Amino acid sequence: MKKKLDEQFIINLSKSKEEPSWMLDIRLKAYEEFKKLPEPDFGPKIEIDFDNINYYKKEKGTKLTDDWNNVSCSVKDTFKKLGVIDAEKKYLGGVTNQIESEVFYHNQSLGSDIIFTSTDDALKKYPILFKEYFNNLVKYNENKYTALNTALWSGGSFIYIPPNVKVDRPLQSYFRIDSESLGQFERTIIVVSENSELSYIEGCTAKSYSTTSLHAGVVEIYVKENAKCRYSTIQNWSKDVMNLVTKRAEVLDNGLMEWIDGNIGSKVTMKYPSCILKGDGSMGNSISIAYAKEGQILDAGAKMIHLGKNTKSNILSKSIASNGGVANYRGTTKITKSALNSVASIKCDTIILDEYSKSDTIPKNIVGNSSSKLEHEASISKISAEKLFYLQSKGLSENAAKEELIMGFINDFKKELPMEYAVELNKLLKN
Repeated sequence: MKKKLDEQFIINLSKSKEEPSWMLDIRLKAYEEFKKLPEPDFGPKIEIDFDNINYYKKEKGTKLTDDWNNVSCSVKDTFKKLGVIDAEKKYLGGVTNQIESEVFYHNQSLGSDIIFTSTDDALKKYPILFKEYFNNLVKYNENKYTALNTALWSGGSFIYIPPNVKVDRPLQSYFRIDSESLGQFERTIIVVSENSELSYIEGCTAKSYSTTSLHAGVVEIYVKENAKCRYSTIQNWSKDVMNLVTKRAEVLDNGLMEWIDGNIGSKVTMKYPSCILKGDGSMGNSISIAYAKEGQILDAGAKMIHLGKNTKSNILSKSIASNGGVANYRGTTKITKSALNSVASIKCDTIILDEYSKSDTIPKNIVGNSSSKLEHEASISKISAEKLFYLQSKGLSENAAKEELIMGFINDFKKELPMEYAVELNKLLKN
C-alpha cells in the first residue's frame, strides 16, 4: 500500500535513516518548495500522478553487504543477468548496487584513503565532508524535481578521491527499479581532489509495467585543480519510466570534466549534464547519444558555462529517431564576459529513420567577450538510400544494412566507452 507523501512521511523517512536534524530541516524545506514549484516550462509535457507513486521501498531481505552470498537469490540473479557481477570481477575497482530505494551491495578494492560508499552511509561516517558538498552545486529549490529529490533522496554514491591519486580502474554504480509506480531518488556526490583522476560508470534499468515510475536523480561533481573526472552513463530504463535528472560539475583551474552520456530507454528523458568551468584553463567535454523509438521522447543535451579564462568546451551530440520516436538536443553554451580567450564547440548530428519520427536542435549560445570563439554545427538527415543499396548489394538485408549505418553513426560515442560497455551498447541498439 502506497503511503501519502506529506510532511510526516518525510519525518518518518529521515528518522528511519537516523539522520541528523539539519538533514531533516533541508528535506522539509525542499518538500515545501516541491509543492510550490511548477513543472518545467520547456521540453516534453510531464504527466505524473504524484498520488500514485511509491516514494520509498526497501527490498525485503536486503541488507548492505560486500558479499554476494548474503544477497537474496532473486536480487542476485537479476544483477547476474544484467552482467553487473561479472563486470565487478573483470575490470572494476569498486561497485555500488541499488535496487528500489536502497543500496544493498557495496565493495571496493581500492586504497583506504579513497572514500567510495553509499550516500546514506557517507552522511553517517563523514558528516563534515558530506555537509560541505551536499546541496551545494545543485540547490534544492532550482526546479520541481531537484526539490523532490532533496526531500526524498535515498541511496546513490559518495566518492572522495584524495589529492594526487589516480584511480586505475573504473568505479561503477548500478540502479535498478523492479516495482511498478516507484519513485527512485538517488543522490550522488563525487569529489576529485587536486591532481587526481577518476573514471565512474553508471548503469540504469527497470522492469516494464503499465503504470508510470519516476526516476529523479541528482549528481554533484567537484573537479579540483589539475584533476580529471569521466562520468559514463548507459541509461536503459523501461518505457514506463519518467527520467528527470539534474547532473552538474564544477571544474577548477586546469581541471577536466567529461560526460559520456547514453540514453536508450525511458518514456520521457530530460537530462542536460552541465559543466561550470570556474577555473582558468578548465575544460569540459560532453559526448552523448539518444535513440528514441516508439512511445519515447528523449530531450537531452548538455550545458557548458565558461567563467574562467582560457577555458574550453566541446559538445558532440548524436540523436537517432525511429518508429515515431522524438529525439531532441537541448543545450546551453555560455562564455561570460570574464572568460577571456575561451573556445567552445557544439556539433549535433541526427538520423531520422522514417517519416513518423521527429528531432529538433534547440541550442542557446552566448558569447560575452570579443576574444573568445564559439562554433555550432547541426545536421539532420535520413539514412542514405545509396549507402543502403550498396550494403544490400554486398549481401546484407535491409535491416542489417541499417544496423551497420547506425553503428557507424555512433562510433564517436562507442569508442569513448569501456570495451564491455561498448559491447553492451551494441546489443541494446540491435534489440
